Amino acid sequence: MTVAIQPLFRSPYSTPNGLQATPDGLWIADQLTDRVALVEIAGPNEYGVTRILREVTTESSNTSGLAWGEGSLWLSANGPGSGWRSARVTDATSGEILKVDPETGKTLSRFPLPGGGGTHGVEVDRFAEGTLWLTTLKDQTLTQVRVSDESIQRVLPLPYTRAHGVVRVEDGIWVVHTADRVIVKLDVNTGGEMDRVEVPEPHPEPHGLSACSGGLLYCDATSGWVVKVGL
Repeated sequence: MTVAIQPLFRSPYSTPNGLQATPDGLWIADQLTDRVALVEIAGPNEYGVTRILREVTTESSNTSGLAWGEGSLWLSANGPGSGWRSARVTDATSGEILKVDPETGKTLSRFPLPGGGGTHGVEVDRFAEGTLWLTTLKDQTLTQVRVSDESIQRVLPLPYTRAHGVVRVEDGIWVVHTADRVIVKLDVNTGGEMDRVEVPEPHPEPHGLSACSGGLLYCDATSGWVVKVGL
């Protein structure tokens, strides 16, 4: 698919690794500090960033993925955060998913990643209420989980390694594969490829992913850019 790729502004954080567009603004998660900010989706100011509307500290660790649903933030804790900062007693020992209060940053609930290992992406499924999609990297799969009992609903094979952000749409699910610089749309029943967006250099590298009006947004944990992909 040929698309327009447009850098919008730099994140207020140095290492954004998850984002989610909502009616209130754009939520962005920082991998180093595990802080989350709600920012305006608007043009950048004179410093190349956009206005921060709210910011919270969370108990996530090595945060690599963010979603919004049920009035809460959902964060992928990709294991301990001691590689980036001082260790905390709340750090995950391996992949975990945290449900977080967006006003206070308080952890409302948390559960381990199915099968263990790491994760770089989480998405609320708005077409299957009460479920999340998670990148389950140890097995190079994408897993749908029912939150109420943590039961596995579906497991899809991923076509490439280093899967990151995830976006569920009515007819499929988009998954970022960072090392290959490709965003692949998969069939939610078979895992077969339906479409793809190539992100060639010198565009910022795709990491976190969100749906937005007119296409997709992604963030680059290396350069800090937030980028729009027109579909």
